[in-house]
Amino acid sequence: MNYPGEKILLVEDDQTLNFIIKDNLEQNGYVVTSSEDGESGLKAFKSGKFSLCLLDVMLPRKDGFTLAKDIREIDDHVPIIFLTARSMTEDRINGLTIGGDDYITKPFSMEELLLKIRIFLKRSLHTTEPAVDKNYYKVGHFNFYFDSLILDADGERKTLTYKEAELLRYFCDNPNKVLVRSDILKQVWGSDDYYLGRSLDVFISRLRKYLSSDESIKILNLHGIGFRFNALIQKV
Repeated sequence: MNYPGEKILLVEDDQTLNFIIKDNLEQNGYVVTSSEDGESGLKAFKSGKFSLCLLDVMLPRKDGFTLAKDIREIDDHVPIIFLTARSMTEDRINGLTIGGDDYITKPFSMEELLLKIRIFLKRSLHTTEPAVDKNYYKVGHFNFYFDSLILDADGERKTLTYKEAELLRYFCDNPNKVLVRSDILKQVWGSDDYYLGRSLDVFISRLRKYLSSDESIKILNLHGIGFRFNALIQKV
């Protein structure tokens, strides 16, 4: 299932690849705004409302990581997928650390890209539709509103990315249990591979930081197995 009419920002400096991606997305019903450098990409983002961003990493005038940071300062919710030719694990992890949701490595098939887009749009559109959260959790002294991507406590509010919220929900649905790493990856990312495993570690570190004000909440490493989320959970 595609989501015709949804607006996508594409920032890719390779003119041929930019045209191919834009053409394929438009053939699948998406409305695409494309740019070829980071500065014009940011200008386009500020002037429109987008459901998803596709950002090349190696961009002129403003690289994709910096552009993603700028976008995150404006919008905590919009999914960001990096397009990268880089093979360095550190580069991929850096993209996720600054607020990206996923990445796709060049060369890639359009079927693979379209699948990732459908997955993220399905999740993001679902989370923005309800006016009242149907998935609300009391996590220690935190209130976690999955549908709104909100985590708050004592007046301090944090807006999570989709992947952060999905991972925290998975933990909340399985508190105080041994959770196998491969199972977490399959449930939250849809696949289990080395790079996604490193991505999981990044997101675990983020959640630990967000939840650090409640010392009763622990995300424990289980060496060679996975994790255990120790917390008092109430689902309302």
